[in-house]
Amino acid sequence: MTTSTRGAARTPAVLVLEDGRIFRGRAYGAVGETFGEAVFSTGMTGYQETLTDPSYHRQVVVMTAPHVGNTGVNDDDPESRRIWVAGYVVRDPARVPSNWRSRRPLDEELAAQGVVGISGIDTRALTRHLRERGAMRVGIFSGATVPDDAALLARVREVPPMKGADLAAEVATTEPYVVPAVGEKKFTVAAVDLGIKGMTAQRMAQRGIEVHVLPANATVDDVYAVEPDGVFFSNGPGDPATADHPVSVMRAVLERGTPLFGICFGNQILGRALGFGTYKLKYGHRGINQPVQDRTTGKVEVTSHNHGFAVDAPLDQVSDTPFGRAEVSHVCLNDNVVEGLRLLDKPAFSVQYHPEAAAGPHDAAYLFDRFVSLMEGQRA
Repeated sequence: MTTSTRGAARTPAVLVLEDGRIFRGRAYGAVGETFGEAVFSTGMTGYQETLTDPSYHRQVVVMTAPHVGNTGVNDDDPESRRIWVAGYVVRDPARVPSNWRSRRPLDEELAAQGVVGISGIDTRALTRHLRERGAMRVGIFSGATVPDDAALLARVREVPPMKGADLAAEVATTEPYVVPAVGEKKFTVAAVDLGIKGMTAQRMAQRGIEVHVLPANATVDDVYAVEPDGVFFSNGPGDPATADHPVSVMRAVLERGTPLFGICFGNQILGRALGFGTYKLKYGHRGINQPVQDRTTGKVEVTSHNHGFAVDAPLDQVSDTPFGRAEVSHVCLNDNVVEGLRLLDKPAFSVQYHPEAAAGPHDAAYLFDRFVSLMEGQRA
């Protein structure tokens, strides 16, 4: 429940974590209340892409960068049709945006879309708390009639946890649509939308791919009705342990041997399809400065991440799966989390991070070329 107000910056606000830690500040964006999972993002830029990333559905994002909103909001950078974060937490919001592309201030955009936020709190202390205790449920409350702290804490503890949440269908398209190839059409790809970002289809279109974006509940028949040269499974929110339908569709694609590429949630879906488990990370990876090694080349990339779950696969051995041999292709150098998988006997691979990364970095853009190479090889 939210109501926007031009005087929000003077309205008191309180952030309540499920373990009882409380931070007090000022309202930012809409005034009201919101709930979700508290997570932090280490990106120093690209906040507009973060806000509109469907993978952040039901999450309250804490920005570790102290100054947010400096470049305002434009109409070119959104990754989807709306802001998806459940709440927004910043330390020092910009008083006046300054950028030639800016069309309006960030706080006005948050208020217009009903996104409740809080500013003026010690985001460094909050981030350290989440690093030590882990991502947890949270509520942000602002306005004149905020109840006492004990009552707020009780309400936060009633919120469903992210573990076990099935959210992809809540953010995915309900109707198929097509993103045409740029220039000459070379391939057709069926993209299963689990929370796809706009730049993902654009990266493929730039390589001559006509992208048919399908709803999360698309069937195998729906996928092959577009006569695809390749199949793509997107990023998205929620617990991959709940994604039984996408897993079954992916297994059917693997059985047919169609070139396959997955990003983020799509990587977790591939892990499950191959028989690996998934698990929830303590506080996840979120930001645009995460070091990952491509084990097939030895190259280290600076990459963009947004995930709270990971695949439980052995790092240093080739695994036998129902679809042939598989191995971990990419690994995070911060904590050895699996960041990519590939099959050795079928044309299929995935990564846990975001090679489309509209806000940068672009070190991993070659993965779209790798997908094209698989389709070229299959056609040959």
